[in-house]
Amino acid sequence: MNVLWAHDEPMTPREVHQIVATARRPLAYTTVMTILVRLWDKGMLERQQRGRAFAYRPVASRDEWTAARMHEVLDRAGDPAVALTHFVQGIDAREVAQLRRALDDRRRR
Repeated sequence: MNVLWAHDEPMTPREVHQIVATARRPLAYTTVMTILVRLWDKGMLERQQRGRAFAYRPVASRDEWTAARMHEVLDRAGDPAVALTHFVQGIDAREVAQLRRALDDRRRR
């Protein structure tokens, strides 16, 4: 996902493989292809035909994906309000200011 998020255009399995497979970490082309297909099956990627291959791109940005995961985690918490309170108590002053701005923006809508 990091490779796809870092590129503006859809990428084929071969293009992804060229980036992630290194001498230090050899990775089979078929492994990359399998992972891309599985992510597509889960709805995380969309694909379009490019020649004889498919080119893949994320359906959501990294930030949108992260926000969705945060919602999933809160939904699984025994008490989401308590979990959220613990989370807020653990963030630094800069993050508190960002959260306040986001809440103020939401309130203005």
